[in-house]
Amino acid sequence: MGVPAQAPLEPASQREIRAWYVYDWANSAFASTVLTLFLGPYLTAVAKSAAGADGYIYPLGVKVDPRSFWGYMVSLSVLLQVFVLPWAGTIADRLRRKRELLGALAWTGATATVCLFFVKDGRYLLGGGLFLVANLTFGAAMAVYNSFLPEIARPEERDAISSRGWGIGYLGGGLLLLLNLVFLSNAASLGLTEGYAVRICLASAGLWWGLFTIIPVTRLRNRGIPMPHVSFWKTVGELRGSPQALLFLCAYLIYNDAIQTVIAIAGQFGSDELRMPMSQLTLAILMVQFVAFGGAFLFQFLAARFTAKRAVLGALVVWTGVIAYIYLAVSTASEFFVMAALVGVVMGGSQALSRAIFSQMIPVGKEAEYFSIYEISDKGTSWFGPLVFGLALQHTGSYRTAALTLLIFFTAGFLLLARVDVRRS
Repeated sequence: MGVPAQAPLEPASQREIRAWYVYDWANSAFASTVLTLFLGPYLTAVAKSAAGADGYIYPLGVKVDPRSFWGYMVSLSVLLQVFVLPWAGTIADRLRRKRELLGALAWTGATATVCLFFVKDGRYLLGGGLFLVANLTFGAAMAVYNSFLPEIARPEERDAISSRGWGIGYLGGGLLLLLNLVFLSNAASLGLTEGYAVRICLASAGLWWGLFTIIPVTRLRNRGIPMPHVSFWKTVGELRGSPQALLFLCAYLIYNDAIQTVIAIAGQFGSDELRMPMSQLTLAILMVQFVAFGGAFLFQFLAARFTAKRAVLGALVVWTGVIAYIYLAVSTASEFFVMAALVGVVMGGSQALSRAIFSQMIPVGKEAEYFSIYEISDKGTSWFGPLVFGLALQHTGSYRTAALTLLIFFTAGFLLLARVDVRRS
């Protein structure tokens, strides 16, 4: 491949593996508190308050339904990641300074998240801009973080270690959500409006993310030698010569785009369509975090018994059922809670096992570059799904009809994944 040979990597200690888990604990606060719950409904409300007499907003002169603004921002942030993530992956593999790069990216994103506190009074463009910075660095940091997995875990350990990381992440995200739920429930007695309390909750996710990132940044170790000749475009060329890895990546980018779209629009659907109060939405998303913790370990068991690929295929069948349930039946808060529980069972397992499968397909020394491609549709990020959803919502005015578009993603992803020969790859 024209790159220096890598010496065998030194095994990781349990202390280092536990430090790796902590970053999942740290960044999951952003995924659950900002992406999944608070920012979508809050930014939609801020955009609505800035709408003109015709009910539309005009960012950069473009006519936009305020309800679609959040979906468009998610899509734009991930489209920008197409340019940022390859750069981050290339720098990480060339310099082998992953630990330092992880810290720089995470703390930039955490700072932008804290600054969401200042989004109010129709400042939807400020909110959109801060979100773009936060989500760009969130995705780039996740690519670097994921690239540690092949270095700290032997192939036979990766299903378990990846699942534990996702599970611990859901506990971290869930704990902050619990604290925010208690705070939000008592906001009125403290003399705070709901909007002010939500801004504090958004900022808390940035503080959580930044503070807990200190542990992995100080305890993870840089491994391997610098790879000055690697480049992203060479990696793309190599992928074309690895048909099974490329097929898996295509399947993953399609079905996980739909998964992330469901996560991103869940709070907006509950708030704008079902008129659920923020306290109820917080409780539902909180439940998802703890159900997902158990789901990650359930799918670890299923992977050990039936293989990781079959476990993910089973999860995609359940995801298809969730979309059908949203379209046909979810019209009350109690039905929203049932939907959230189903999502929680399959959410962590399908993503954790996908990460473990892909880690088996990566050549030594190019982990960050390969995961920079993978991360285009990973934890909390997607682009085409929210774009399609936003366009469908704007043209039909129906959340349920817009949700049906995601069936295409789950079906196509299932069919492609079924063709992947993981063992051969």
